[in-house]
Amino acid sequence: MHLDRLITLLEIIAVAGRPVSSAELQKATGLPKPTCYRLVQTLLDQNLIEVPSGDGRVIIGERLIRIALLGKSDVDVRRAAAPLLKAAAVKFNETVFLSRFRNSKVEIIHVETPEDPARAYIHPGLGVRPMHACSCSKAIAAFAEPEFQTCIISGSLKAYTEHTKTTEAELRADFARIVQRGYADCDQEIDLGIASVAAPVSIGNIGAIFSVGAVGPIRRFGSDNRTRIGRELIDLASRVSGAIQLCNVAGV
Repeated sequence: MHLDRLITLLEIIAVAGRPVSSAELQKATGLPKPTCYRLVQTLLDQNLIEVPSGDGRVIIGERLIRIALLGKSDVDVRRAAAPLLKAAAVKFNETVFLSRFRNSKVEIIHVETPEDPARAYIHPGLGVRPMHACSCSKAIAAFAEPEFQTCIISGSLKAYTEHTKTTEAELRADFARIVQRGYADCDQEIDLGIASVAAPVSIGNIGAIFSVGAVGPIRRFGSDNRTRIGRELIDLASRVSGAIQLCNVAGV
């Protein structure tokens, strides 16, 4: 019974889509005031809900969002992000992709390509990408905990091409640049003639669990174009984050 009441409160808060007061929750549930307030405090203590401002109204908390996110399949995430990625692929006239961090690895889980039938484009494939050499991985790693960065750097840093960064100094400098400008790039670090750029998708205070990127031939993905697309990917990442969080809250 106690758990049922907690779940009912979480459902009401999630569906509301705005901060909700304890009085509103008590009215909606019909619970006695002391009981309702005690249950709300329990949810607050467990970080399942939080108070975004000083007025006492509550919203779904970061811990619950994290739980919901971990339970979301790639299908759910792709469904939320695909329309935004497709629009970006059409706008850039280049391939755009979504990557996901889990089990200490970064995987590309969705790809959208340009609609122009005369356009030759690069398809990055799906699956795991090297943490030290791919823009989608570095965009996430640069914002990760220092211990995780150290783990990456101390691992096997394979040289895929002569452009691959394979020393601690190079990677730490690269991570610092990524944090400063908000996006990562890969200049022929995995395959000669191919470059990419990616921005981290942060979910509230949980951090960068996803990244969005674009890839193309180096003749179209020179430094200036990577800078332009990188800045636009920062905005795209923010919108993808909102879409994924909305998907999570709807599914709570």
